[in-house]
Amino acid sequence: MSKRVVVTAGTGGIGLETAMGLAASGHAVTVVGRNAERGARAVERIDAVATGPKARFVAADLASLDAVRALAAHLAEEGPLNVLVNNVGAMFADRQQTVDGIEASFAVNHLSPYLLTESLLETLRAGGPSRIVNVTSGSIRGAKRSFDAVEPPGGYYGFHWYGRAKLANLAYTLDLAERLRGTGISVFAADPGGAATDMTDGTMRSSRIVSPGLRPLWPLLRRVFEHATSGSAAVAARPSILAASDASLDGRTGLVIGPRARPVTPFAPAADPRTAQAVLGLSKRLAPLTPSADVIA
Repeated sequence: MSKRVVVTAGTGGIGLETAMGLAASGHAVTVVGRNAERGARAVERIDAVATGPKARFVAADLASLDAVRALAAHLAEEGPLNVLVNNVGAMFADRQQTVDGIEASFAVNHLSPYLLTESLLETLRAGGPSRIVNVTSGSIRGAKRSFDAVEPPGGYYGFHWYGRAKLANLAYTLDLAERLRGTGISVFAADPGGAATDMTDGTMRSSRIVSPGLRPLWPLLRRVFEHATSGSAAVAARPSILAASDASLDGRTGLVIGPRARPVTPFAPAADPRTAQAVLGLSKRLAPLTPSADVIA
């Protein structure tokens, strides 16, 4: 029987390439996205390479915590799940808030995959041995490491806030791997490196995404960003595909799969238990498994 796989933000870019790669090896793939037309086109592309069941699309706005809860309930109703790939990610040039009143970078890049994962743990346990793959980013190295509140001190700079949210998610991922060790659920992080996607094309062109101290270096930084995001989404998807499906990882957990599709040493601050404790405390307060009127950002 084909393994059941869910890929969030799977209608384009790295997510779509991940879904296509998994479908090509026989997995039953469901992609999640906001736009039904993009979803239909994605399903056509996935089915063109699939060697197993036809792909499916489920619509959900992953910037909304209620929508994430509803998605989790829908997926759970469909039965055991074998692989969850949290591919969703977004960088914003200007500070934005979600419908929940939470800063959008932190909500989309961390709280959404955190809440979906926590809500589906029993469904993944039922599908065991199963895997969780959270997509990380090299931007974590330039991030502030304060998680007392959803927004760090100082002004809004898109690249740094994106990196901070991804750092939070990686700390959560490594902690989750230890929590679930021995349960039949393996947990991995996948670093795609850089790729030309809608996100990088739309946000990496303005010096406003970096802090004022770095703006005099913007001509150099822009060339660095352009080079780092010039690769293909198909190549960038390889770490996620390997983490989700490769037999060499059977029985293993807590690994970061780097851009060359092989395990790499995790970024040390993400493996700090104090960071994980702070991230978990903030996550539980902002994104409870059931809605609460008393959530304070």
